[in-house]
Amino acid sequence: MFLFSGSPSEKKAGVMEFETLLKKAEKGMLVRTDSRKVQEGECFIAMPGTHVRGIDFIPSALNNGAKYIVAPEAARDLVAPIVEKRAVAVYHENPAVALGELARAYFKLVDRDLKLVGITGTNGKTTTTYIIEHLLASAGLKVGVLGTVNYRWPGFQMDAPLTTPDCWMIHELIYNMKKADVDVAVMEVSSHALDQYRVAGLDFDAGVLTNVTQDHLDYHGDMETYFAAKSRLFNHYPRESKTNILNYNDPYGRRILAASERGIGYGIGKTGIVRHEVGDKPMVQGRILSLTGQGMKIETAYKGKSWEIDSPLIGAFNAMNLLAAQAVGLELGLTCKDMRKLKDFQGVPGRLERVANDAGLDIFVDYAHTPDALENVQRSLKNLDFTRLITVFGCGGDRDKTKRPLMGQSVARYADVAVLTSDNPRSEIPESIMDDIRPGLAKSPRTLEHPDRQTAITMAVAQMQPGDALLIAGKGHEDYQILKDETIHFSDKEAALKAIGERTA
Repeated sequence: MFLFSGSPSEKKAGVMEFETLLKKAEKGMLVRTDSRKVQEGECFIAMPGTHVRGIDFIPSALNNGAKYIVAPEAARDLVAPIVEKRAVAVYHENPAVALGELARAYFKLVDRDLKLVGITGTNGKTTTTYIIEHLLASAGLKVGVLGTVNYRWPGFQMDAPLTTPDCWMIHELIYNMKKADVDVAVMEVSSHALDQYRVAGLDFDAGVLTNVTQDHLDYHGDMETYFAAKSRLFNHYPRESKTNILNYNDPYGRRILAASERGIGYGIGKTGIVRHEVGDKPMVQGRILSLTGQGMKIETAYKGKSWEIDSPLIGAFNAMNLLAAQAVGLELGLTCKDMRKLKDFQGVPGRLERVANDAGLDIFVDYAHTPDALENVQRSLKNLDFTRLITVFGCGGDRDKTKRPLMGQSVARYADVAVLTSDNPRSEIPESIMDDIRPGLAKSPRTLEHPDRQTAITMAVAQMQPGDALLIAGKGHEDYQILKDETIHFSDKEAALKAIGERTA
């Protein structure tokens, strides 16, 4: 996908220059976005940035021996005098897109055999990728995953610093999956990654939308801009046979489904009213038959067939994740009989994860850090057979402040006891974050507070009575806390077990 502006002759010249770069990349020329790493004869891409400009690092790249410079077309007048005769300057409307095309050429992903599934949405991405991985692996396929917890495939695993890594790294990871004979790669695709074109150069065989609710408005500004970023997975990365798999219970999902030529809806409940909005699209329709603290049974119907599955997962939102995973499996050729394997899927680290303990306490750790996610997980626990719900929560620092009172409101609606504490305060003062949350807790039946997260969890465990459920929300699988410039080890599971030990001592 070439993007060049200017006169017809300038466009033609730009395309020819870029095609030359693509051939160089195919033959092994490395492409860098960090000027400090550039070596003799390599290409430097002056990436756009929110805080710094890539063009400011062109002199450094040239000094390190860059032979080619890819720069924004809009900065031609600034860049040309800097580059002069020291290197070949190639101007592109969007250097981030150029990086994707060059990475695609370097790693020869045009010829890849593996299928690529991208999953976006505010909540549920990680759980859905895990379920898909289990479903496909149980059917004998070799699966790779790029997600919030880690990047992995059989024989390889590394911790994930970002939900969606940078563009070059994505291509490199998929290339290594290809070498390892992976059949299907499943990746979480964040709104930031889509907005910043980190998945440029990729062709997705299927795209999945879990839902769209408030998050990251500090970055995107408003919900419509946030939704537009999510939509790019379905509108900007076409493959001729690509299928969009969309939550028909979500109004944003219905908008994309209505516009998709190859779209499949999934959700809970009848589809008659939905079809007035989206047209006659195939639907993976679910019905919850039972839902307890020990698991669920759901019925799934698709194209005239129906089947039942048992799952140890709890919560209605997990029924949606199970339906999304089934829709992907069906699109990739699995049958309804293959869905029986979902009974063996035990869950995801930090996603409504039960903290096993000898005290018989029902304690769950969950990654919920948005109002909607917190609403869903609390509602699910509240609807089960527990006597009371105690919720420990906070909000991350240096992030969307508008959601803080909304998080408090969510807890006030469902928790019998709210325990307000810190999450990852980062550069902010924990007590200030708590001040922002507190107005939302005005209607809470009972509220306890402490800025130290371990102390707050210990207070919550001490409050537990037989039949209670304790939810520790916000950090999930994370094993650290960021306090100003310091990152310390902190695990909610470990904190809960320590608190149980003190309770029973």
